[in-house]
Amino acid sequence: MRVALYDHPLFREHDAGPGHPESAERLDALRRGLREAGLENALDLVSPRAATREELTRVHSEAHVDRVAASRGRGARFDPDTSASPRSYEAALLAAGAVVDAVDRVLEGEYDRAFCAVRPPGHHAEADRAMGFCLFNNAAVGAAHALSRGLARVLIVDFDVHHGNGTQAIFYGDPRVLYVSSHAFPFYPGTGGLREVGEGAGRGFTVNLPLPLGAGDAEYVCVYREIVEPLAKAFDPELVLVSAGFDPFEGDPLAGMRMSARGFAAITRSCLEASAGAARGRAVFVLEGGYHLDGIAASSAAVVREMLEEGPGLEGFGAPVPGFERLRDVYRRVHGAHWSVLKSAVRHDDP
Repeated sequence: MRVALYDHPLFREHDAGPGHPESAERLDALRRGLREAGLENALDLVSPRAATREELTRVHSEAHVDRVAASRGRGARFDPDTSASPRSYEAALLAAGAVVDAVDRVLEGEYDRAFCAVRPPGHHAEADRAMGFCLFNNAAVGAAHALSRGLARVLIVDFDVHHGNGTQAIFYGDPRVLYVSSHAFPFYPGTGGLREVGEGAGRGFTVNLPLPLGAGDAEYVCVYREIVEPLAKAFDPELVLVSAGFDPFEGDPLAGMRMSARGFAAITRSCLEASAGAARGRAVFVLEGGYHLDGIAASSAAVVREMLEEGPGLEGFGAPVPGFERLRDVYRRVHGAHWSVLKSAVRHDDP
């Protein structure tokens, strides 16, 4: 596997504010994890380019791009959690541009896969609003770029512990993009309910899998193997994008899940299984959240090892907590209304 790693010093010059959890140390931890796992030499380090206004305005309003651009050289506060420092706009252009460039290089066959170690993150950014530490929606910009190149089916899987409200809203009516999100619920930002399934032609192409706080490897692996994999394979995407948030890691200061690095490897393998058809293995991963530095280091290394197809066997996660199978079957019932591959698995006694 030829895998590119996108990084740039400017990502570390985005300053979200004193004591803010979304800090430059996150990227240093990620790179440390890859280095200590002996993976850096297996990757091609690629310097990103800036996204163009045309690429940004496929998913963002002109007014939103102008508001973020106005922070250049002086900074700005967009909401109580989301700020820009003097160089944040330039970093945000590179973050979105990294994903666009990765999509191009993967589709053109230069690389099989790419991991974009970018900040600021993106999945909370809506068409006309910066929020949740996010300025531009990096994954959405990448997906829209893939569509502009003529792709008909793009899958976005989001395993950040927070729901990607921005990504969902941008593609809510678009059947060309299947958005699948596993996330804590109810939790920030308050979206991502089970019955938020899309609208109009896009109905059924938003798949939310809300999880209770405390879910760990066994619960996540159950959801990804029994819900995400079959559903994604039925969609048969031509490209897989993954919003990779590592905040479900046990001990993350902003969440309450119990995942391990091995669990992230397992759900990554499920995401990559979805690329085995029309996508021909093509996948682009984009860093979102994750605030436990050692967790980022270990989990990113586990994910990249899977992307390189060098991961170990991934069995023995045990059974989910009692009662979790009932939630799994509710997922099947609700989303089976749009995806027969899930409907066929619903138990006859499902409520």
